[in-house]
Amino acid sequence: MDAITNPPPASHWRRYRTLYLLLAVCVAPVLASYLAYYIVPPAGRTNYGDLVLPQRPAPALSLTRLDGSRVDMVALRGQWLMLQVDEAACGTACQRKLWNMRQVRLTQGKDRDRIGRVWLITDGAPLETILLREYDGTLFLRANRAELERFLALPADPGARLSDHVWLIDPLGNLMLRWPKAEDPNRMKEDLTKLLRASRIG
Repeated sequence: MDAITNPPPASHWRRYRTLYLLLAVCVAPVLASYLAYYIVPPAGRTNYGDLVLPQRPAPALSLTRLDGSRVDMVALRGQWLMLQVDEAACGTACQRKLWNMRQVRLTQGKDRDRIGRVWLITDGAPLETILLREYDGTLFLRANRAELERFLALPADPGARLSDHVWLIDPLGNLMLRWPKAEDPNRMKEDLTKLLRASRIG
């Protein structure tokens, strides 16, 4: 009687095929949006915001809510996040960014729920109640300035500051875009509309 032989072990691809396919499904939409928006744009199209290269995954930042509870950056994934950095004493430029982020989100219509707004506050001073009410829906988080300086991409301009810009983080948690100082909300809207149209993720 012939000996029964065991079947050869499954190849590496066959064993991990499901994992690879799942990874491709998750990553492909964001990669497609990058390619469609930045690498092979139609003739005559220009981007307002500056693409952050190389890609910067968000690190484990020390973030807390106003009540002192901790927030993990991983928990913020799943949305396109517009974020600004300012001290609690929110002056004219700070309030302009809060206003622009709110209005740009609203202009996205049915896609607005795919977008989150974050204010990273770099000191421990209290916030004015009027700001909390006016910009309800913004996620107010206290953050460590040194950590943000290592993570957020500033332009090479002398004197560039974190508080000069609004950034965009993709739904996978990667820093991808920085809008210019004294941002134009109409052009921010155009950038965001193109990205949301090109990608179904988030």
